Amino acid sequence: MDNIYLLMIVALAALALADLVVGVSNDAVNFLNSAIGSKAISFRTILIIASLGIFIGAVFSSGMMEVARKGIFVPGEFYFDEIMIIFMAVMITDILLLDFFNTIGLPTSTTVSIVFELLGAAVIMALIKIGHSDTETIAEISKYINTDKALEIISGIVISVVVAFSVGMIVQYISRLIFTFHTEQKMKYFGAIFGGLALTCITYFILVKGLKGTPFYGIFKDLIETDTWLLIGGSFVIWTVFSQLFMIIFKKSILIIVIAVGTFSLALAFAGNDLVNFIGVPMAAYHSYIDWAASGVAASEYPMSSLADAVPAEPLLLFIAGGVMVLTLWFSKKARTVSDTEIDLARQGEGHEKFNPNMLSRLLVKSSTQLSTYFNFIIPKSLQQKIDKRFEKPVIDLPKHKTYELPAFDMIRASINLMVAGILIATATSMKLPLSTTYVTFMVAMGTSLADRAWGRESAVYRVAGVLNVIGGWFFTAFVAFVAAGTLAYLIYIGRGAMIAVLLLMAILLLVRNYLSHKNKVKLKLNKSGLKKTESKTVQGIIQESAENISNVVSRSNKIYTDMLRGLAKQDTKKLKKSKKGVKKLDEEVEELRDNIFYFIKNLDETSVRGSNFYIVILGYLTDVVQSLEFISKASYKHVNNNHKALRFNQIKDLQEIDQHLEELLNEIEDIFHKKEFQRIGKVLNKKEEIFASLSNKIEKQVARTRTEESSPKNTTLYFSLLLETKDLVTALMNLMEEYYTSYKKA
Repeated sequence: MDNIYLLMIVALAALALADLVVGVSNDAVNFLNSAIGSKAISFRTILIIASLGIFIGAVFSSGMMEVARKGIFVPGEFYFDEIMIIFMAVMITDILLLDFFNTIGLPTSTTVSIVFELLGAAVIMALIKIGHSDTETIAEISKYINTDKALEIISGIVISVVVAFSVGMIVQYISRLIFTFHTEQKMKYFGAIFGGLALTCITYFILVKGLKGTPFYGIFKDLIETDTWLLIGGSFVIWTVFSQLFMIIFKKSILIIVIAVGTFSLALAFAGNDLVNFIGVPMAAYHSYIDWAASGVAASEYPMSSLADAVPAEPLLLFIAGGVMVLTLWFSKKARTVSDTEIDLARQGEGHEKFNPNMLSRLLVKSSTQLSTYFNFIIPKSLQQKIDKRFEKPVIDLPKHKTYELPAFDMIRASINLMVAGILIATATSMKLPLSTTYVTFMVAMGTSLADRAWGRESAVYRVAGVLNVIGGWFFTAFVAFVAAGTLAYLIYIGRGAMIAVLLLMAILLLVRNYLSHKNKVKLKLNKSGLKKTESKTVQGIIQESAENISNVVSRSNKIYTDMLRGLAKQDTKKLKKSKKGVKKLDEEVEELRDNIFYFIKNLDETSVRGSNFYIVILGYLTDVVQSLEFISKASYKHVNNNHKALRFNQIKDLQEIDQHLEELLNEIEDIFHKKEFQRIGKVLNKKEEIFASLSNKIEKQVARTRTEESSPKNTTLYFSLLLETKDLVTALMNLMEEYYTSYKKA
């Protein structure tokens, strides 16, 4: 029986390694985004700087492991076997929860997840102990749980979210008024002062937060705690002089150094302080096992009072952990996905929005717009004009295919993100206030983007929805972590070794499934077979480029229509559902092309403006094609999913004939546009009446069947709907052919 605990230690060690991977993937958003979004330094350099910070922070993080040992529960009130159940439940829950958030690309707090997992598992174990006791009641749960600490952490979450957003917004607004978006000239006069201030804040952050708990902290402890203002003032003078010399000697912006040092500082603090979230529990379990094994007492009778003592972490384990974290940073694709979420929400320019608006985001944007209108009446027009002038953005003329090279935001905002996040975290640490580095860095970034007017009327409702989704995910993390860890603790208590084996197997399967799911999503994102935005400035170029999109749409429409009819004939909901997804993806791509119309027209040559009319009409017909496919796929899926009667044999046969004729037509159209042999379009147009006659004939046959032998109203409705919508589909295709043929002959 004792061997089970050794196996649990091995399992916890494996879980710790996996948790390091998913944890770094999630928390990379904290220290990478400002540097990545501003493109101040190359991505490779960013990773090198962050890797140094992570490794140094991890190796010297030995003083930060106490929260897993005694921060949430009172260890002396639990026996060894109970502690091991708590730790096992926590680690399985943690790795699955963080991996889930990484897969969907949302940043969450590893601190909050581990705290609420410990709380949930410990509460359930305490309730089990109280239930087995004849003298204790539920009111005595505070004997087992540090309730004050839990409440302190919850309040810290709420306060940090509000404060970080507000401070980030205010500081960025003031900075933008001073520097504007044309920073080159302003940096000559104020660059050294700004660099000195920013680097002083970041240095203070490194000393207070990044090095606290490390052997080096003792060197600066007296200076930090007793002569704080002397430290700050001296740092400001030194860094200001350094900033001025750097700009004079290297002829480069000091903001590059600010971003590099800020990235290092956040990476250092993350590894030094958040490492406990990944390996604190397994290390506490290992120390518990060593103490229990040496005692000779039964596992169910050995109280874990020893966990209340401070125990330094083993240097070798910290070294290994640092190495794993660095490798994850370099190779994890999920880290890029999580980073993309924050950068997309904070970017200055327009683009594809990741989140859909919801009722609350619409309400907030509408209320803010009304409030802004009210303030416009109060603030004098002259002052408004002066402020607006400070927020005028430089016009950068780049070809459409080069716009991805532009930074998501400028170096001023990146510096403010790092400086404000650093000083807020350092201040809270010095005041012993609990907070999450993820929450602070994310909300500062959102506050600065709002102040920078990145959330315009065109994008605000989507950006606000994204922020609300992320914040909702944070509170969801706390709730799910508590419930899931508590549930697993109870299951392990009941099933012991067998249940642990089952849960570990389930965890492995879910991790593999999420990995494959994310890999497929990345492949789809990188897939170049989707519809492409037209970048040509001439009518002839538009005709040539649009041909690829038409060929693409026709090919996919052909497959979707055929698959839909096969699924309908076989009553296969799985195939019909897949067809619906295919239509939805096609619709999203066509909608993205429609969203690009503004930029397309702006990009046209003066002599080729008539090309815009052609392009808009073509998009309209493509939209009609997709809408017909959407109606057909939804109606078919609904019919089969509701278990209505299958279509009759004659109906299926008629539909297969239509599909065969349509397939021949679509294959020919695809070939024409793929080879760009537009002179063949006339031959296709001649088949229009033949196809319409075939569809009309099928409709007449169904009318006759309905009057004599048809007994299912649902079948009749579906069949007529399919025929009529197929007719609309062919009409849209033929109209598209005619428009294309006409424009081709004129070009």
